[in-house]
Amino acid sequence: MPRRKGDDATSSDDEDEPGLFRRLLADTKPLQHDKVPPPMHPARHKATFARREPREILPEHLKFAPPGGESIAAESLRYQHPSVSRHAMRRLARGGYRVQADIDLHGMTSAEAQDALQNFFSEALDRGLTCVRIVHGKGHGSGQQGPVLKRAIDQWLRHWEAVLAYVSARPSDGGTGAVYVLLRQKS
Repeated sequence: MPRRKGDDATSSDDEDEPGLFRRLLADTKPLQHDKVPPPMHPARHKATFARREPREILPEHLKFAPPGGESIAAESLRYQHPSVSRHAMRRLARGGYRVQADIDLHGMTSAEAQDALQNFFSEALDRGLTCVRIVHGKGHGSGQQGPVLKRAIDQWLRHWEAVLAYVSARPSDGGTGAVYVLLRQKS
């Protein structure tokens, strides 16, 4: 490195790092604003069926398609067996029961979700649990047909004997993308 005027003969050709840094940045100008661009977020997970062949998707999708193509993404789900009191339903809707276990079905096909849910309920009943949460998602990645899993969950839960009641969760627990479920005790 050539010597500059004022360098003494005893300094080596290797300058100290701070001095080199200052020299390299000598011609830079500060930015005129102090705004930092927002961080980039990773791409959201796409629905599982988006990676499948359209021939495979159509029958499954139409099976749960709402009439007129209406979306139920924002709708609350609710079911009450006749043996469940209004008081118990209000308490369930307010999150008044302690959730003892939960399952997240995001990214599953309907068949996978149904199997996972049956196993989940079987284990919950064996353990004597009374309140669980199912996260099914809002179906934002499901396209124009709306939330496939949400509709499927609504149908399945109404037909399982172990389910006494269910209602969409409070916003802090998933809102309309999840349900609290009251389970019947094994006799």
